[in-house]
Amino acid sequence: MPLLEVKNLNKYFSDFHAVRDLNFKVEKGDIYGFLGPNGAGKSTSLRMILGLIYPSSGEIFFKGEKITKYDRKYLSQIGALIERPDFYENLSAYNNLKIFARLAQLKDKETRIETVLKEVDLWDRRKSRVKSFSQGMKQRLGIAQALLHEPELIILDEPSNGLDPKGQADMRELIYRISSELQITVIISSHILSEIELIANKMLIINKGEKITEGGVQDLMSSLEMVLEMRPNDEQFFLEKLKERNIPAEVKADRVRVQIAEADIPAFLKNMVEDGVAITEMRQLRTLEEYFLNITK
Repeated sequence: MPLLEVKNLNKYFSDFHAVRDLNFKVEKGDIYGFLGPNGAGKSTSLRMILGLIYPSSGEIFFKGEKITKYDRKYLSQIGALIERPDFYENLSAYNNLKIFARLAQLKDKETRIETVLKEVDLWDRRKSRVKSFSQGMKQRLGIAQALLHEPELIILDEPSNGLDPKGQADMRELIYRISSELQITVIISSHILSEIELIANKMLIINKGEKITEGGVQDLMSSLEMVLEMRPNDEQFFLEKLKERNIPAEVKADRVRVQIAEADIPAFLKNMVEDGVAITEMRQLRTLEEYFLNITK
């Protein structure tokens, strides 16, 4: 049974069809990437899951139970950081979390606040006012707030937005820890494709409100385009060998491009060496960015 399942989800804003018959499943333990161009319907879909807006039609299931319009019990098992975190700037990180802990009616507030601040590496800054925090620190504090009530699922909408490369790397490490150490399932919406390629095990791509593709990141990326360089005048001989093995190839700018499954690369190289083809360089050309741009046009 999936932890979260969305069936035929639709959302209209007046006559604008923002989300169209969306279907996907998130299994327990996933780091699930949610991708799409700006305006594709990502945030709208996540807001419907969290009950912030209501679907025009369709169904959402959490742990096998259908979520109804007035049902809020399931939210006690979900944490979320949508767009950017909002805090009382003149209060300390600790006191901000204390307010949220009271709203969540947590019993052991002090212990839980200490735990989550340590998990996001902000314990040493617990007494600092939030207005003195960098954007990355505010994002981490937002995640601490989302973790307060020990959820089973956490939804992060653009968590690396506005962060520098160091901040993005720190955010990736934190998401890994949330998944591996805390055993919390993660849905992460992001426009930073390299981030999803590095941390997600599954992903969904939507465009204009519709699902374009869904699956394991490695499965979707398994058919790679490689560029090969070899000794001068070897291209024709190499192309003949590729043709014998029914491997698609083309020559561009004195380089040969081939499309090949990632799992077949070791055997491919071994065969080429045995056939006397001297490959001097082999590089992967297909990235998640190229895949994304191709299927979203």
